[in-house]
Formats: sequence, structure tokens, C-alpha cells
Amino acid sequence: MKRVGLFGGNFDPFHYGHLNSMESVAERFGLDEVRAVPAAQSPLRLQTQGSTPEQRLEMLRRGVRDNADLIKVDTREIERGGVSYTIDTIDSLKKEDDVALMLIIGMDQFTKFDQWKNFDRILAQADLVVTTRPGMELPYSLEDFPLGVRALVADYDSQQAMLKGGHTIYFMRLEDVEASSTEIRKKVRFGQPVNSLVPPGVEEYIRENKLYEGVQRTIGDFEKFAAYCSQLLVDKGGINAQTYDLRDRSAPTEFTLIASGTSTRHASALTEHLVREVKKEYNVWPENIEGQSEGRWVVVDYGALIVHVFYDYVRQEYRLEQLWTRRPR
Repeated sequence: MKRVGLFGGNFDPFHYGHLNSMESVAERFGLDEVRAVPAAQSPLRLQTQGSTPEQRLEMLRRGVRDNADLIKVDTREIERGGVSYTIDTIDSLKKEDDVALMLIIGMDQFTKFDQWKNFDRILAQADLVVTTRPGMELPYSLEDFPLGVRALVADYDSQQAMLKGGHTIYFMRLEDVEASSTEIRKKVRFGQPVNSLVPPGVEEYIRENKLYEGVQRTIGDFEKFAAYCSQLLVDKGGINAQTYDLRDRSAPTEFTLIASGTSTRHASALTEHLVREVKKEYNVWPENIEGQSEGRWVVVDYGALIVHVFYDYVRQEYRLEQLWTRRPR
């Protein structure tokens, strides 16, 4: 039976960290091939500003061009359209061929794996390989597993977890490349080189198509934009919205906005409202969003404006405003 790795993602853009993960897992587990599957739309994240599915697919193709014997680009999720669910991809692969599948994900994805659609069916049809990035730790005990996955484990010895259904979750520490798609997009936006983070063909495609530069040009006046975002949060019940002008100091952004929700759910709802209304008014998505699913501290990156939406209790704990007490407000 052919041993096939399955590696999905947005690949926005594809970088050396993706490549290293696929190659390292394939070598350790003796995989015959790895299917790199770009998503049409990821289910567990809000829409962010970036390249089109077709552009992401082209960057992936260019990025793995020198590894075509091992890595095969699989376009089924983009062709299917809509929200991309891994279980649908596994079902369709199993119908095509009798293969032994190993699903490759990062530790950051594993922590919320029980939020994936039919995660139990995924683990009934494929082994799972969980890789670590620099700075990420592997689980120390079964208590560190997502609650839904914990119930499926028969035995765990820190390197692997044997599941009751017969499959296995393997944990693998990578000699990884310090690369993330979010940081690469930021570097491009500020005109910094990315040649050490992405394959040459990917860098060339980003440069030729002027990717990741659109938010700055579209928004234009960020002082006005910051005031607009602040008012959106206040109108939705946001607490103590404060905007700081950072233009005369060395900072990765020109303005920052802080506001609170009365609960984690309220903080997430404030973020969704902000993203939705900005899209209507300015026709842009954020560059990146972090923390949306938890709602404790949500960071929305619009380039020259960074928005922090806290659960108010968490805001009082971190006191982020103290960083800018001498800045114009």
C-alpha cells in the first residue's frame, strides 16, 4: 500500500518552513509521496487580505518545482471551492486509491484539532504527524491534548499516542526554518527582503505581481481609518476605546487601537463586526488576525493600524496602554 503524506494549508505564501516540514516527515516515515493541498477557504479563521486561491496555487507550484518527485500539488480543494474541510479531502482520496495516509499538521493546529469537522473520522482513517515550530513545545502529558482527542487515546508515551481505533498520533520536533506566512507578508509590505524565507520562484512571483501591498494603498489616510475603526467598536458596545499615534517613533505600525469587550464572546463579536464593516466601507480584509477563536486578546493587523480587542479582565492584566503613555492619544 502506498504511504502518502497529506499537507494542507493556505500557502499565502509558500515558504521554506512548509518545504522543510514535508521533506522531514517524508524522510522519517518513509513516505512514497506528499500531497500538498492548498485550501480554497480555511474554516477556522476569518478572511484576511492576501492573494487569490489561484495565486496561492501558483506560488505553491513554483515552490515545490525542484521537489516534484516527492511533493505532488493536489488542487481538489480549490476546484471544489467553498470552505475546505480535511475530512472531505481524505474521503475523496480514499475513493481514488487504497493508500495509507499520514496527515501532517503543526502543533498550533493540534491544540484546536477537536474543532475540526469530523476530527474523529479523520483519526479513524489516517495517522497524524504533529510537528513543532521553533518556540513551540510538544505535549508533556495527555492533559495537554485537546479535550475531544483525549477521549480517543488508548496509550501515550510522549513521542506518540496510540488511538483506540488503531491509528497513531506521532509527535516530531523539526530542525525548522524560522519562517511564517504572516511575517513574510509583513516584510514584503515594508519592503524588506524575503529571499532567505521563500524559494526563488515564489519571491519572483510575489515581486512580479506586487502581492501583499494592497492594504496601504487602498486605505490611504490611516488617521481617519483609525478613528473610523474606533467608532465601529464603540457603536457595538466596546469599552474604553483608545487610539495612539506612533508615527514619530520607530514602530512596526503608525497607529494602534485598544478596546475591550465584556466577555471573550463579546471580544470575538466586536472583531467580527469590525472586519465585516471595514470590508464594506474600504473593501479590504485585515493582513492577519490572531486570537479570534479564544476572544481573550484578539489582534487585527491592518498594516499601519494594529487593533487590539481584549476581554476587559485580560486587558487589565496586561495593561498594554503603559507602552504608549507618552504618545498622542
